[in-house]
Amino acid sequence: MRRHNSSLDDQSLWQVALDHARDAAIIIDDGGYIRFFSQTAERFWGIGRAELIGCHCDRLGISAMLQPIAGSHHSNAASELTVEIEITSRDGRSITAELTRSTIGADGCDYTLLTVRDVTPELERRKGIELLTSIADRTTRAVLVTDPELRILYTNAAFAVLFGYGADEAKGRNIIDLLAGHHTNRRMMAGLKRWMADDEGGEEEILVYDKNGEEVWISADVKALRDPQGRITQVFALLTDISETRQLRMLQQLTLGALADEIPTTEVADRMCRFVEKIAPDVVSSLLHVDAQGLLHPLGGPSLPDDYSRALDGVPIGPQVGACGASAYYGEPVLALDIDTDPRWEPFKKRLLEIGLRACWSSPIKAKDGRVIGTFAFYFRACRPPSHWHHRIVDACLHLGALAIERMESRAQIARLAYFDMLTGLPNRARLRDLIGEATAACPQGRSVALAFLDVDNFKDINDTLGHAAGDEFLVEFARRLRDQVQPGDVVGRLGGDEFVVVLPNREPAEIEPVVARISDALMLPFTLCNSQVPMSASIGVSLYPDNATDIDTLINQADTAMYRAKRSGRSTYRLFNCDMHGAAEQRMAYAAALRSALADSRLELHYQPQIRTADGALHGVEAMARWHDPVLGPVPPAKFIPLAEECGLIDQIACWSIREACRQMRVWRDQGLEVPSVAVNLSPINFENPALPTLVADTLASYHLPPEALMLEVTEGVAQDNRSTAHDTMVALRRIGVGLSLDDFGTGYSNLNRLAQLPIRELKIDRGFMSELETSPTACAVVTTVVRVGQSLALSVVAEGVETKAQFQLLSELGCDVVQGFLYAPALAPERFEEWLLGYSATRAGRMSDRIGATAEDGRPPSRVTTRRRR
Repeated sequence: MRRHNSSLDDQSLWQVALDHARDAAIIIDDGGYIRFFSQTAERFWGIGRAELIGCHCDRLGISAMLQPIAGSHHSNAASELTVEIEITSRDGRSITAELTRSTIGADGCDYTLLTVRDVTPELERRKGIELLTSIADRTTRAVLVTDPELRILYTNAAFAVLFGYGADEAKGRNIIDLLAGHHTNRRMMAGLKRWMADDEGGEEEILVYDKNGEEVWISADVKALRDPQGRITQVFALLTDISETRQLRMLQQLTLGALADEIPTTEVADRMCRFVEKIAPDVVSSLLHVDAQGLLHPLGGPSLPDDYSRALDGVPIGPQVGACGASAYYGEPVLALDIDTDPRWEPFKKRLLEIGLRACWSSPIKAKDGRVIGTFAFYFRACRPPSHWHHRIVDACLHLGALAIERMESRAQIARLAYFDMLTGLPNRARLRDLIGEATAACPQGRSVALAFLDVDNFKDINDTLGHAAGDEFLVEFARRLRDQVQPGDVVGRLGGDEFVVVLPNREPAEIEPVVARISDALMLPFTLCNSQVPMSASIGVSLYPDNATDIDTLINQADTAMYRAKRSGRSTYRLFNCDMHGAAEQRMAYAAALRSALADSRLELHYQPQIRTADGALHGVEAMARWHDPVLGPVPPAKFIPLAEECGLIDQIACWSIREACRQMRVWRDQGLEVPSVAVNLSPINFENPALPTLVADTLASYHLPPEALMLEVTEGVAQDNRSTAHDTMVALRRIGVGLSLDDFGTGYSNLNRLAQLPIRELKIDRGFMSELETSPTACAVVTTVVRVGQSLALSVVAEGVETKAQFQLLSELGCDVVQGFLYAPALAPERFEEWLLGYSATRAGRMSDRIGATAEDGRPPSRVTTRRRR
């Protein structure tokens, strides 16, 4: 055994220090012999130092660590090398150690110092961390570790998938700053610190935002990690995406629960919209129903203005009807990124923009058979598309909306089966009694409810000759004509067989007979059935509540009695119930005889009402209105004698007289130098069944040397929508001559716009009935607006009748209505009084224009030339 004498043989302080160090220490001389072996080394190898001191290091299996180090021969040179080794002790225990070799010089000799550290616990901890990281990266829940100040220390792979932030991007950032957005409840998020103080931790549901700014609802399960002294060292959180698993499930449970509780569909829709706006606070939602006729009806939209929703009710779907109408029309989602500039929103955008809504995304709701039965829409306060979260919500709402609407339609179908006639779709006998009762109960004092009982004339002959299938088709057409002649709020029903009922609620007694007469006239127009023209008419009896009866049964019986009186009077007519039915019939005959006499003696007159252009206040033309003042009967209104003329076969004579008299008066005015651009003459639908009408008009214009454009003939919607060739051919022939055709009382019927676009008309007239409510009723305003838009789209002039106030004129002018007529300017005047009015009106206009011309002249601009033509 080789031995060296040096100062290292002495027990010194550094040897004591090495003995007590946590790491093992071994000193080996340049020959490879062990000179020092610490107590920690004894524990690692399980060998005492007495056994090893002076022995070669091969005993420890570490001779490879003693290779010469270049340049180590200099005194105090230091060179280190660290490796990882496995040490197995005598008792079989194994550890992993980190061995560091250093070269030291002392007394001119080089020694090797080996320090050995047990890294087994650290390796096991490292392997545990790697295992935990591997597990964390494989879980679908986002794992997050922060320091006590909520600065991120660690995130797993699921965090990156959920929020889009990689581990390097997230590390060091404050979790609140990273994930909070515009609609995040920051107080709730900061409240997570409350759970850090709780030993058990806690859970919160929070709306946060991912890297792309899209909303994500999460459940945050938070727990603080503490050191032995109880101080918080880290905060551990599991973040779960609950957007679908919880929020949408709650939406589904809410809606299905409401449906199961038989809550009305509108309330179900409102609840659904409110919940949606809670989980998507940056949107306003709405649910619309699309009925079988393609009309929109609001079901839910609690955050939208009531007037906006009401304006949508009954609007037909179409490619230019906002996002909802277009979505329902195409059956595909429609996004309007900017409501203000999107042409589809032009008629509807004003109210939305006022409340700060800028974009709309609408999706169609489809039934199981593929029909579009509704739409679900998101309105945004910014010009933006929907997010991924919005798509997920709408996917759920489309299914729930379909369930709600299909339930509503199923209930309606059950009601139809129980209370409606299956052939015509009209209320049946059971339902009619309820409707009559509702009408009489709501009738104001001084008003009446009219009940008309109709029996089809000679219906048995149709069944016997053409068969029952043809008879059914006849009854369907009969019902359609009845519906076309009544107003909203009126009731048409079928008692059974060939018996029908019409209920006219809340009427002035004087209004009722003209309506019944119009119904009778509409039914008398021929009907083509099985390639044959079949006559159609009905005998009608009418009774009034409360004038004739105050209970339903008596009212029906009286109408039935009056109907049989009409049948005995020759059918195809009507009778009003009266205790003295014979006296009423005689009075009618007296009126008919007086009307024949008035025609023969030229006692009818035409009065003229001016029509004024809104653009410049100039005279557009006049409307000729027939007046009859009988020396015995007194003044008889047109609403009474015109239907009488139609019933008595005098209507063609009145039409011929009206056209000739209007043209004669136009010639007189033109010869006097009065500028009246044109005259409009009202005609009955029956007149257009006369193929000789175009010849009569052409001959009359020629005889008075008038251009065709000087005459305008007014037709009703019934004639315009009539598909029979005679009326249509008559209108085409009149337009060929150059005579204008005006569609009178447009908006009171149910016009087919496709048909309207094909008609040879030049002008639309808005019925006077809408004027009285134009300033107060959104419905009336919506109808008038629609008529004006229809006219503009078809390049037709639009004339509004019955204008009485400046406010009405101003509103019509702003809407783009071309012409107005009514008491605001003048009533219908006799020719002499009209001439006086025209001269005064022209002088007033000329004065106003002169004032404007003078003002412009003072500005240095040349005045326009103004000429006032005076009567000669």
